[in-house]
Amino acid sequence: MEKLRIVYLGTPDFAVEPLKCLVEQQNSNVDCGYEVVGVVTMPDKEINKRGTQVLMSPVKQYALAHELPVLQPESLKNEDFLASLKLWNADLQIVVAFRMLPECVWNMPRLGTFNLHASLLPQYRGAAPINWAIINGDKESGVTTFFLKHEIDTGDIIMQDVVPINDNDTAGTLHDKLMVVGGKTVLKTVEAIVHGGVKAKAQNTLYSSELDLRPAPKIFRDTCRINWNMSANAIYNFVRGMSPYPAAWTELKDANGGTSVVKVYETSFELVSHAHTPGSVITDGKNFVKIAVSDGYISLLSLQLPGKKRMATADLLRGFNMQAMVIAE
Repeated sequence: MEKLRIVYLGTPDFAVEPLKCLVEQQNSNVDCGYEVVGVVTMPDKEINKRGTQVLMSPVKQYALAHELPVLQPESLKNEDFLASLKLWNADLQIVVAFRMLPECVWNMPRLGTFNLHASLLPQYRGAAPINWAIINGDKESGVTTFFLKHEIDTGDIIMQDVVPINDNDTAGTLHDKLMVVGGKTVLKTVEAIVHGGVKAKAQNTLYSSELDLRPAPKIFRDTCRINWNMSANAIYNFVRGMSPYPAAWTELKDANGGTSVVKVYETSFELVSHAHTPGSVITDGKNFVKIAVSDGYISLLSLQLPGKKRMATADLLRGFNMQAMVIAE
């Protein structure tokens, strides 16, 4: 039987693991039924003004190490790129953490293009599913493979795998869990397609109203600002959902009117009645910083000042006087 020809499209670390799973299976089993014939990734980034040093994407680094052909188009509609892509004669394309594809790309292979999404679709369609699942306090997440179509993240579902979210998980730890599971899910999806065992399910059969769906919109800087009027549990989830990237932040103002933006990576909370106004800072200036909220206190455990490294609060306080600090309005 002639092997299925696969083109893989991806860029960051999250996209390396599925490609690695495919390549390792291909190299260890001559009868695997498919062959990765090429990789598409983002162009290299110049990391100095002279352009003498460039940063290759993690996917490109992996592809070159395993002697896979690579295309790096600036534009996915470029005629030269489309001609080169067509020459690979793909039967199937796989997209993991890449960018939006025009129809002329995703509709090119005879078997179509499938995407790996880091949520249990139809929940959390959008750019930041990992962050929003934790921010919303979910107890589970997962990965979904689905066939691409015009509307973003709405294509028919092929496979899903569930991953539990622990109370101390952050966006970073959940990312790593989903990355590992996602690699296996992509491999299972390809094997099912090779053997003709795919029965994709329309997403609109899984919910009765759009109101049932939670979105995962792109996160901007203002999105990351901590609202100290939220509950303690909501703030705790918000911080870990933004950690380590892009990181929740708040402004602290001293008695002289100076303001510092502080990134907050880790917190704990206690539920207790008190008379403090939400946003009040309680600190001994040496070991702890607590912020009063409506139903208790948030303890800041890991922080970062502008131009400084991330550090434990006690270490930060050794060189930064917070005794007179209050949350900036």
